Amino acid sequence: MMKSEVALLYVLIIMSKGSAQSMKPRRSVFFSDVNLKLFKEPDFDGLSSVLVREDIGQLFIGARGKIITLSLDDITKKTKEINWIVTSKEKALCQMKGKSIEVCDNYITLMHTLKDGRILVCGTKAFDPTCTHLMFEEGNVTMEDSFVNGRGKVPFDPNENFASLVNGNTLYTAGSINFLGTVKSFKRHGRNSLMTEPIWSWLNGPNMISMNFAEISKHSYNKEDDSVFLFLTEIEYQSQRSDLRLSRVARVCKSDMGGLRILQRKWTSFLKAHLDCPFGDEGSTSLVQDVFFLQDEKNVSDSIFYATFNLNTKISNACSQSAVCAYKLSDIQQVLRGRFMTSTDSGHWVKHPGAMLNPYPSSCINDEMRAKGVRTSRNVPDSVLMFVKTHTLMEQIVTPITGKPLLLQAMAQFSRIVVDKVTSLDGQQHNVMFISNNSGWVQKAVWSGDDGLRIIEELQLFQDPQPIRFLQLSSRSGQLYSTTRTAVVQLSVRDCSHYTSCADCLIARDPYCGWDRRTGLCAAAAGASNLSMIQNLIDGDVGICPSSHLSKQIIDIHLTLDVAQFLPCSPDTNLPISWSFSGSILEPSPRHTLLSQGLILTPSFTDEGLYTCDTVEVVKGREHRKAVIWYRVKIGRRGGRYFSPHLHPYTLIIVSFGALGVIHIYKHLTQKSPNHVQSDHCGNDPGANRTTASRG
Repeated sequence: MMKSEVALLYVLIIMSKGSAQSMKPRRSVFFSDVNLKLFKEPDFDGLSSVLVREDIGQLFIGARGKIITLSLDDITKKTKEINWIVTSKEKALCQMKGKSIEVCDNYITLMHTLKDGRILVCGTKAFDPTCTHLMFEEGNVTMEDSFVNGRGKVPFDPNENFASLVNGNTLYTAGSINFLGTVKSFKRHGRNSLMTEPIWSWLNGPNMISMNFAEISKHSYNKEDDSVFLFLTEIEYQSQRSDLRLSRVARVCKSDMGGLRILQRKWTSFLKAHLDCPFGDEGSTSLVQDVFFLQDEKNVSDSIFYATFNLNTKISNACSQSAVCAYKLSDIQQVLRGRFMTSTDSGHWVKHPGAMLNPYPSSCINDEMRAKGVRTSRNVPDSVLMFVKTHTLMEQIVTPITGKPLLLQAMAQFSRIVVDKVTSLDGQQHNVMFISNNSGWVQKAVWSGDDGLRIIEELQLFQDPQPIRFLQLSSRSGQLYSTTRTAVVQLSVRDCSHYTSCADCLIARDPYCGWDRRTGLCAAAAGASNLSMIQNLIDGDVGICPSSHLSKQIIDIHLTLDVAQFLPCSPDTNLPISWSFSGSILEPSPRHTLLSQGLILTPSFTDEGLYTCDTVEVVKGREHRKAVIWYRVKIGRRGGRYFSPHLHPYTLIIVSFGALGVIHIYKHLTQKSPNHVQSDHCGNDPGANRTTASRG
């Protein structure tokens, strides 16, 4: 082999091993191998809302001009279609106001279940938001023939982000409230409606993300009022530039009634804080994309907010990165009980230097306040409410429970997240995350304080790369529903068919799966007993597996002396591989080039023998090796028998084109999965070399 070709091989080794790797999923399952159900119709597009109704077994889909209901058990079965379109006159009027024909339609952007079982439905109605109700009676879905003004409930523009929730029959929304979309507010609707003050210190160019309700009173020792949390991004106050944004978490109290004289019909409990998820280059900021609230039934303060973040690449030269951070409710509460920032006339935030007022500004009513005569927000003194009006931002920053992201990936754009609480056979609970991205993939990950985070697998839910807009989970049936703008996919989260052996089933440590002794298959553990099923989520010990005797299928190959040829090794997981020669671990050398998907061998006569490719997985300090393929190599001189029919086709390329063939192999191996797992060319440690962004 020429010296230049040898040098090139070493460059490839450095390139393939020198870059820091983001956390990889253990297994990648491509679209053709995913067991899923798909709903898609030719005239179905503009999907803009999703609602799961487990009580009636229906999935409600809001789209452009229609509402469709699908069976929760099988979404390919459409149970109802209700058309809700705009008239030609309404569409023409919308276009006269300068809007495109595409947005001058009725996009169903809000669906919530009310206390009486009806569904509140709102559509953009050609930039004239309108609401009505759906009813489910005797197995049939119908729409009421009465309609009400929906302005302030949903934005006029169907492409605008907004957040909403219903508690009982009370609707909370956060989004624009005018035709131009320039005025945005966090509102409570109904008999005692409240909203934010329309000033920059309350909301400054906000992008509303998610809203969650926390039953604080359920476990509070002093009967503190329940809270509504809003997650958003907004313009950084110090610069007033629209591309400099920060992530925030805001909170209001459920029983807030507004002020008596000051802050009438306005929140008296509105507070917000900087939400930090530290990753990326110095000076970069992370922008929250979605939030899932997993409420702890035993102690609400231990509840966790799981959030996806993308890096704001507009303000730095950093490459595209995404992360998942988790926040404890009690940590957010502690920040909201801390010291305040003061808004100035010049549009800046400074630390509040004065003493704290009594009662504590923006507090949710509790027993201590009631004992002092402050039974509602209308009993709060005017001096405190005046303070509230200019002190909405907290000095302290909300940081994740681990101090850094649970998960960090480069060259990815995370979108939605849902979390399932799964009980294993030993009675322990495990939080399983499903994280979608903008390329049609979903990752399944497990996080625990002792074991860190593991990405069990990633699944390609849509054949063409496209953003996933919604993720909804039915924990009762174990079904995940994922949508783009034009299609809906149903996936069983308890599908264990990709684990083909007992060892693979146990080492994966998937809380949903266990090895069924009776059937000899990896199957769903839900409802099974320890007598019939094996599961070990602690260290994946395969010693408890039944003994198996798999025969080796050794491939005999004939290689040519001093001619580089490629021995492929393609495991069904993303685990690293290790090569051994005649029972000894093979190390890199001028004749042995180790790549992530195979071995380039430039043989001498001493290289005849048995080559084994194993996957290597370390679980709790214990190494697990699984043989993928065996090669029995024999060496011949030039002019003899050169090739084996079992060799990878790229072997011929190497022999024929030398260095160019090696480059071709390297490109093939590093570009195997362009839509999901990528090398972290940013080379960043989560939180390393990064200062916390400005509190403003």
